[in-house]
Amino acid sequence: METNILMESGTNELEVLEFTIGSNHYGINVAKIKEIVPYNKVTPVPNAHPCVEGIFMPRDLMITVVDLAKVIKAQPSNNVTSDMFIITNFNQLNVAFHVHSVVGIHRVSWADIITPDATISTADNGIATGIVKIDNQLIIILDFERIVSEISPETGLKVSDIDALEGRSKVDSHILIAEDSALLMALITDSLKKSGYTNVTSCVNGQIAWDYLEGVKKGENPDDIACVITDIEMPLMDGHRLTKLIKSDNDLKDIPVIIFSSLINEQMRLKGESLGADAQLSKPEIGQLVTEIDKFLRK
Repeated sequence: METNILMESGTNELEVLEFTIGSNHYGINVAKIKEIVPYNKVTPVPNAHPCVEGIFMPRDLMITVVDLAKVIKAQPSNNVTSDMFIITNFNQLNVAFHVHSVVGIHRVSWADIITPDATISTADNGIATGIVKIDNQLIIILDFERIVSEISPETGLKVSDIDALEGRSKVDSHILIAEDSALLMALITDSLKKSGYTNVTSCVNGQIAWDYLEGVKKGENPDDIACVITDIEMPLMDGHRLTKLIKSDNDLKDIPVIIFSSLINEQMRLKGESLGADAQLSKPEIGQLVTEIDKFLRK
């Protein structure tokens, strides 16, 4: 099964692939998926992380297989021959996730996705980024970036790139960030402050960021915004919708918008360009993010 669904940009919608592990239903953004294939026999890798099942090589491309049942501490499959691999590409990585069945694809609005509260997911613990109800079935959208970064920490933000930037002169330009992951928000904010950007406002999704910008226009929020950094995947309003709203507003369209997401590939880059994004970067490259901000704010 291949995924090749093209959606209009900036509509605040996404395609969610529903799959199961045991009797529970989970979801993944279709934009992360390269293809879906039947279970393949894997080759175990010595000393690998316990959640890494092994590797396999479709079309001479070596891909790591992560057993999601182990990640979420569920019972293993009763019959792996009927299981599926969801092969993904994000953060410049190809990873296959072993699931028990694939149910189907649903088009939903980000506005319908509920952010988990602290009893389910926190900055330090939890891999659920959202919950959506479809046909009376609760589907938990998993944080695949966090799953992979916990298995292999070097695949996350390259915060070591920031070490050389410490001690630079401070710039008071006001930066607005829209990012739903509390862990990533903390890392990005800390990296910006080390790089001299201390005037940062954090928003947990695009809707809150847009509300803040409208408050600036009305004079309710006094500081002008010099730059907006936004993720793509966020509950209530995604980064593409936020970018479209900013670039369609006569009072805000000149604000530089940087999309900083794990989903930057050729197709998503074209979408971001069509919406007017000033720069687009893949999430591991925190050093490049600071370089792009420098271009706009340290002229």
